[in-house]
Amino acid sequence: MIKIGVFFGGDSVEHEVSIISALQAMENIDEEKYEIIPIYISKDRHFYTGNALRDMETFKYFDSMKKYVKEITICRKGNDIVLQKIKGLFGRNVNTIDVAFPIVHGKGVEDGSLAGYLETLDLPVVGPSVLGAALGQDKAVLKQVLEANNIKTPKYVWFYDYEYNMNKENIINQIEKLGYPVIVKPANLGSTIGIGVAHNKDELETKIEEATEYERKIVVEEMIPNLQELNCAVCGNYEYSETSFIAEMKMKHELLTFEDKYLGGAKGKGLKGSVKTPNSMSNSEFEVPANISEEMEKKIYEISKKVFRMLNLKGVCRIDFLVNRKTKEIYVNEPNTIPGSLAFYLYTPKGKDYKTLTDELIKSAIKDYKNEKRKTSSFTSSILSEYNGGGIKKGVK
Repeated sequence: MIKIGVFFGGDSVEHEVSIISALQAMENIDEEKYEIIPIYISKDRHFYTGNALRDMETFKYFDSMKKYVKEITICRKGNDIVLQKIKGLFGRNVNTIDVAFPIVHGKGVEDGSLAGYLETLDLPVVGPSVLGAALGQDKAVLKQVLEANNIKTPKYVWFYDYEYNMNKENIINQIEKLGYPVIVKPANLGSTIGIGVAHNKDELETKIEEATEYERKIVVEEMIPNLQELNCAVCGNYEYSETSFIAEMKMKHELLTFEDKYLGGAKGKGLKGSVKTPNSMSNSEFEVPANISEEMEKKIYEISKKVFRMLNLKGVCRIDFLVNRKTKEIYVNEPNTIPGSLAFYLYTPKGKDYKTLTDELIKSAIKDYKNEKRKTSSFTSSILSEYNGGGIKKGVK
């Protein structure tokens, strides 16, 4: 049986969101096909494993529950990826994994850091590559890539905290050319954490100060008028991708807040009306499928696949769109390269349940890994024999 290492947690402000996503996913991985190995990354960056990590109560009282889990390190031994218990000078093997399934959110984990580590171990990895994850996480770089590919994104100004401290008035002048209101965002966070709307200069200064508490790189963008927010997920890889149904988010405020998403009591609207979406971590109100024209639906699907390919993404990604209801202009807000609840609720109305989605993601990761192994990654070279202790011989480069 294939052993799936489900990685979650991490030193991120979205730590708790990751726990919820991972527990849901583990309940929806086919245990007749796969053995699930939970691997939790604590906020102080320690790795743990054990069946107790599949119970939410463990995380509510983690310090007192540590005796039921094992702190581990992860290494390669021969052909095996080993979870090794940390104990004194010697480690004891407690398990092995065959495939890594990161279900993480935010800076330090979703941004390619974890994917790079796992790929270095030579593991098949579910979800985005290092490049795809990094591009999807940094909102400033993302916008530059979108613009280079003629994909519309809201106008913006970006800067580092030290630049703002040194040239505050100049940066504010640039921002005010966008026109109020504007949205202030930490460049590398998700779940709307640290994001705020500013309607004037005083509010702008306050929101920037709040954002710099989380992140050194800040993006300020225009607020699209007559706003309609749409979501579309894409799953697959560079060879094949499949879009989900399109959802319309029902916003209670100018900006969908963290509280709206996770702490409220709202319900999702499915094909059969207003129902509580099973296993979904989001408490946002949404309508699936969105009430939009066939023409807009076609455009959203087209742009979603283009962004997925352009950003070198794989696994499942949810792409968030902003639409001006009056002009019908479509803007890409951002991709969520490892979306909350893996965006299963956007595929369920199409007849693809959560268990089928996770199965397809795992199979796709294994296939990608095998395809990559067929490529030449190293070759015999005489370069070391040419090394003379002080440099390489003349004429060799």
